[in-house]
Amino acid sequence: MKIVDLICAPGRSGYFNKDLAAVRGGARQRGFGYIDPPVTPGFTQVIQPGEALSIMLVLEDGQVAYGDGIDVIFTGAAGRDPLFKAEAHRGVVEGPVRDLLSGRDCNAFRPLADEIEGFRWDGAALHTALRYGISQALLHAAALANRQTAAEIVAAEYDATIATAPIPILGMCPTPQEFMVEKMIMKRVDIMPHGSFANVETDLGPDGHKLIDYAAWVSQLVQRTGAADYKPAVHLDVYGTIGELFNFDMARMANYVGRVAAAAAPYELYLETPMIADSRQGQIDAFRELRAALEAQGSVVKLVADEWCNTLDDIQAFADAQAADYLQVKAPDLGGIGNSIEALLYCRRAGAGVYMGGSANETDQSARLSAHVALACQADFLMNKPGQGVDEGLVVLTNEMARTLALIAARG
Repeated sequence: MKIVDLICAPGRSGYFNKDLAAVRGGARQRGFGYIDPPVTPGFTQVIQPGEALSIMLVLEDGQVAYGDGIDVIFTGAAGRDPLFKAEAHRGVVEGPVRDLLSGRDCNAFRPLADEIEGFRWDGAALHTALRYGISQALLHAAALANRQTAAEIVAAEYDATIATAPIPILGMCPTPQEFMVEKMIMKRVDIMPHGSFANVETDLGPDGHKLIDYAAWVSQLVQRTGAADYKPAVHLDVYGTIGELFNFDMARMANYVGRVAAAAAPYELYLETPMIADSRQGQIDAFRELRAALEAQGSVVKLVADEWCNTLDDIQAFADAQAADYLQVKAPDLGGIGNSIEALLYCRRAGAGVYMGGSANETDQSARLSAHVALACQADFLMNKPGQGVDEGLVVLTNEMARTLALIAARG
């Protein structure tokens, strides 16, 4: 099956972009927005609507494969590419990329995806958002050409074994919207609520009591309103604020994390990005030190790495160092979705916990394809997306996994 044309359409991503440096620096919030100006280049506001560029591949039989180029909420931070603007990148996709792909056979995903990953324009790689979107379209095209699911394409080309049951889902919602947590409990989300704590003063408090109070509130809510057999893990994303609060004093950090875990009990605590160092190696070293301190005090907290764990090379380094209990494969940060596949499988071989992450800023199409990748690579869990409304992501991911597994089972 050949690609005969490439068409682009700018659109909306599933959420917003936010200037992490401004938020961590104390930007004042008013309603959903912020009063103070942004500090990261490319931003016109501290929080602004995210953009998507839909990349459609027209196949010779008239079918259309597509993928959506997007970036993450906290774009332009911790080594990531700058804020993605769809129109600024449309020309290179409709020009040189279209020329590269037109007339090419799309039956196999991996060769063309590798070409896009290695493609250079004006001496530089394409923006990670573009590589993500184009590679999604190529995976979708291979699935259409072979009349298979995308999960089957990944499994065949990467020698992987597809999961036989749906991958557990990590739910997320804006921390102040507490009724969203009730919705997750009612729908029995496996891991939740991905509470976000990005500013020490406003989110943790000067002594960190706000995070402890929130963990206790989640635990009590599950016990009060959840079914007796519902035992979710409690996941909190703190964007480095614990390291900031305790000035990277690992003994004090470990003690504090133990208090958060006690508040979350009897549910297991997953703690994402407790600190953000100045470099990848610094982040790996800090994670290993905190992990050792927690183990010494008998803690069962699961540390999750995100910042500085952005690329395939980063993830391999974290996995080799056994730096964290789980590594997030934040798909838009890795560029081509083939890199996410490679990262997931590398972690599996290295014995490192790993989850198919991403961003609330993704779209329905990128979310669907990430579900196929998670199934094919047997990720430990899969982040709910797009958006932060709980229901939208759950219906996209849950139903896509159910349909995929049913189709594969029916074909034997």
